[in-house]
Amino acid sequence: MQEIINFLVNTIGQMGYIGIFALMFLESSFFPFPSEVVMIPAGYLAFKGEMELYMVIFTGVLGSLAGAWFNYILAHRFGRKFLFKIMSKEKVGKLDKFFDNHGHISTFTGRLIPGIRQYISFPAGLAKMDKVKFSLYTTLGALVWVTVLVLLGYFIGQNQELIHQYLKEITVVTILLVLILVFVYIKRYKRKSKS
Repeated sequence: MQEIINFLVNTIGQMGYIGIFALMFLESSFFPFPSEVVMIPAGYLAFKGEMELYMVIFTGVLGSLAGAWFNYILAHRFGRKFLFKIMSKEKVGKLDKFFDNHGHISTFTGRLIPGIRQYISFPAGLAKMDKVKFSLYTTLGALVWVTVLVLLGYFIGQNQELIHQYLKEITVVTILLVLILVFVYIKRYKRKSKS
């Protein structure tokens, strides 16, 4: 495992910020590529002083947003029939349901949920969600997740066991906080629509 970590740290170090952008673009589109293997080593490189912390976060978020836009455009332009070629009907149905149940804010909350993160832009594209709102919610969700991963790499470094332990706990806490935020958002939205 240590050899894999060293390889990732060295690869990201050589590719620099462009590498972070490209890999996070892939992670955010429908290619199965975990963000943890990009942003945690990048955070460790920032700790070592080989990269700038804020630039690591910025390029990670920018890559996530670009990948999300790639998915949005695919769904918007080619529709449901195209999605069935790259995903099962069942998975598309689950994403539609998630988007319908949680509305536009699901593009924010979806960025924080493993298994949904990469695909939440598809139902947004199918629904022709407002582009400014899509960009805003996607950026905010990506910012939260990327920052968590980068800070894990920054403070824990190469201790893989601690990273796995804290990543699970932080993911659960983050999802709980997001659910609270969504609950408050829905309550306020309902009050405004009544008045």
